[in-house]
Amino acid sequence: MSQFELIATAAFGLESLVAKELRDLGYTEQKVENGKVTFRGDEKAICRTNLWLRQAERVLVQIGQFEARTFEELFERTKDLPWDEWLPAEACFPVQGKSVKSTLFSVSDCQAIVKKAIVEKMKEKYKINWFEENGPTYPIEVGLLKDVVTLTIDTSGVGLHKRGYRKLVSRAPLRETLAAAMISLSRWQAERVLIDPFCGSGTIPIEAALQGLNMAPGLKRNFIAEEWPNFSPKLWEEARLEAKDLIRRDVVLDLAGFDCDKEVLSLARYHAQEAGVEKYIHFQERPLADFSTKKKYGYLICNPPYGERLEEKSTVERLYREMGQVFSKLETWSFYILTAYLDFERLFGRRANKNRKLYNGMIKCYYYQFFGPKPPRR
Repeated sequence: MSQFELIATAAFGLESLVAKELRDLGYTEQKVENGKVTFRGDEKAICRTNLWLRQAERVLVQIGQFEARTFEELFERTKDLPWDEWLPAEACFPVQGKSVKSTLFSVSDCQAIVKKAIVEKMKEKYKINWFEENGPTYPIEVGLLKDVVTLTIDTSGVGLHKRGYRKLVSRAPLRETLAAAMISLSRWQAERVLIDPFCGSGTIPIEAALQGLNMAPGLKRNFIAEEWPNFSPKLWEEARLEAKDLIRRDVVLDLAGFDCDKEVLSLARYHAQEAGVEKYIHFQERPLADFSTKKKYGYLICNPPYGERLEEKSTVERLYREMGQVFSKLETWSFYILTAYLDFERLFGRRANKNRKLYNGMIKCYYYQFFGPKPPRR
């Protein structure tokens, strides 16, 4: 199979985690940059990475990269690229764009020029002057950064955080990709207890179950590249069969999600069922004040309210103080808490062993990590 330059896009702060996921899948020839990991792979790699990447946003094919400071350069260099090897005559190919610190700053003009250049290339290939664009979709992006143009085709379609199980959402849902990253950063292992005391619609325990079972997060959804005629359906079938064979069906997990909202817990149970992990997670209506457990050496991983609205600030401050009091009784546990509240550690009553800047959507947060003792060896 032919090898391509592929790009796994990622939220800021998660690039190294995505790079590790790619290495674990066998794609070691890679370059890590802000917001993306570029790697080498073939058609099968496109199928496998879309199915398996837990913390990436999309998988793109890089068609070309070059410098351009004039619209003429942009047109000619774009037209020189092998679009005819990817796009059939009936392809629908919308062009989106972005420009950062570049001479060509008009995104709409760049999009129009790239579109025109691709059309001219396809006229040479197919010997027709008009393209209906009534076939499969090939989303194209022109990205300019400091006068360097990167042209890609999106193979994912809907972002990879859309696993297919979360069809109903709570008021402030946590992205599945970020939840998966929080679990990976905690170094949680499937044999350890994990509880989310503010589980909401269940994203953290569900993502933990998927990781613990070694279940590919994309098994429940489709990808836009599956519609492309230049991709054999057999490749997708083989990738899915491989993913199903690698599920750890005999694993025993101890996962729980608590929340004080009965309605949001019904969403959590529904999402767990849609993900196929409902029998591995115990959901219960329980306010933080009633939290207790006799289990030891567990993990508390949570995304509590941030108090972004001024009227919520005092409520959230009381919550963080209460968290400090409740969690302090769990001497053998480790705590991993994501919040945008800058004064969290003071209210919690303890300085974190480590913290990491992450983004929940457009909100800058910190992931506070409090390490408990390691369990004794068996």
